[in-house]
Amino acid sequence: MTTPLTEVLDGRRAADLQKAARTLLKEPLLLAHGSYADEFRLVRQHATELRDWFERNTGWSLRVDAEAARLRKSPGTQADPTHPAREVTGARAPFTRRRYVLLCLALAALERGESQIALGRLAEQVVLDAGDPRLAAAAVEFTLERRDERLDLAAVVRLLLRLGVLRRVAGEEEAYVSGSGDVLYDVERRVLAGLLATRRGPSTVTAEDFESRLAELVAESTLDTDDLRFRAIRWTLTRRLLDDPVLYYDDLSDAELAYLTRQRAFIAARITELTGLVVEMRAEGIAMVDPQDDLTDVRMPEQGTHGHITLLLAEYIAAAHGPVAVTDLERRVRELAAEHGGFWSKTARQPGAEPQLVEQAVGKLTALGLLTRTTDGVAARPGLARYAVGETVVLEPGLRTTTKAPLPTQRKARER
Repeated sequence: MTTPLTEVLDGRRAADLQKAARTLLKEPLLLAHGSYADEFRLVRQHATELRDWFERNTGWSLRVDAEAARLRKSPGTQADPTHPAREVTGARAPFTRRRYVLLCLALAALERGESQIALGRLAEQVVLDAGDPRLAAAAVEFTLERRDERLDLAAVVRLLLRLGVLRRVAGEEEAYVSGSGDVLYDVERRVLAGLLATRRGPSTVTAEDFESRLAELVAESTLDTDDLRFRAIRWTLTRRLLDDPVLYYDDLSDAELAYLTRQRAFIAARITELTGLVVEMRAEGIAMVDPQDDLTDVRMPEQGTHGHITLLLAEYIAAAHGPVAVTDLERRVRELAAEHGGFWSKTARQPGAEPQLVEQAVGKLTALGLLTRTTDGVAARPGLARYAVGETVVLEPGLRTTTKAPLPTQRKARER
């Protein structure tokens, strides 16, 4: 039997809508040109449906014009430090405090500047703005005379290039870093104007300390009715299910848990319909698993030396009864190097590499919601149990094997 044309068209339309939504979750700022040009066209085509869905279920606004699409995402929780900005090239190291400050200063300079700017001129503006007494009081100082400072500014510029705020006209950043040349950029002012994802301008924030300023910056409207309070809870829960690897019930307030208990089937169905993520409900919480394996920025397990060490340490921590000290993890890495070092990189086998290897593994497992850091070590969260080696199972006389949970843990990508 042939499939009716209307069913074929409806299926294709649903697939295009899902692809557009998934792309926005991975890349909340899409440009009409570049590697996501095809996906941008799908977002424009389905802009009305996408805008309505995100506004109703997450409170995120979507702006689409002929040049760019911007999904203004807000996190479900402000207490998660595991989604840093990262280098565009190299080892994709997370941004340091200095790079974050340079990013803010560079954006401020670009906002006041012309449609073209040279990197040297941008550096001059950044140094001038860094002289603000409030920055000096916070021990922030830039001269950009040292190579490491110029490398930090180059990393900031490369991030802005990837985001589409800048477009390189001539030159290379390496020439500026080495002091042998300069770089000229076009400033995409419409993209720059849409970069800020907050509901209010930072200049209107009056609080002094960081936590209070952040809370004031992202504050939603006053909730004075039951409908508004329930809407805010639905937004928070949907945001966390879209962005985080797992939503633990014990992380929720009493009101959030009560609402999720009543509405979890509806919320999960709405997410699955739009994104294709599959709900996995357990006694401790909920995860939205991605069968397509591309809506994630941290994978587990992962190939390579660091992936192997992370998996082995996950098994070790999962089998422990209670918190594990960092010194015990470093000792375990030395033991594992003697057993598996032949499969590891040369640097991972060197004496003294254990602290860095442990920190990388713990950072990944924490980002995946599998660990929490303690005063002197780590403690397993329920999701880590899937990496514990199970009880021995007898398959037939004389043949024994061990088993473990097969499904990988993944984290959905999140950028602000």
